[in-house]
Amino acid sequence: MIEAGTVHEGGCLCGAIRYHLQGPSLFEQQCCCRDCQKATGTGHTTIIGIHQSQLIIIGTPTTYTNYGESGGSVTRHFCGICGGRIFTSGSLPGEMIMVQSGSLDDPDQVSPQAVIYTKQAVKWDHFDPALPRYADYAPMSEATLNAMKGVLAGD
Repeated sequence: MIEAGTVHEGGCLCGAIRYHLQGPSLFEQQCCCRDCQKATGTGHTTIIGIHQSQLIIIGTPTTYTNYGESGGSVTRHFCGICGGRIFTSGSLPGEMIMVQSGSLDDPDQVSPQAVIYTKQAVKWDHFDPALPRYADYAPMSEATLNAMKGVLAGD
């Protein structure tokens, strides 16, 4: 998990977009939904849930908005030059956003806690067998719910 008091850097492939992410993360998960598959061209994506204020962007991402399975908006923020995905916003609680862990300079700092939307997982994609798997979204732990209260309150 990305811990409180830590700062991590990342960006796109060409370097036109850079960012600083200040911990802690609310959650770190691997998402197998069809929307993430289409957006990444892979079987899943690994996301880091944070409050919008924890991310400082250097550069101007391009955006694309579509609507997910729930009917809520999903806005992807990416580099208009190389196409590298940085984060996703949209119909999420409060000002929560989801950073693409592969965009971190050191993605090994991320430790996924669960695999979500496994009902849409492709059969050739494999995951750590120790991770809990959920057909839809993972239930939030008490610690995450308490952190979310801070996100919703703008703390």
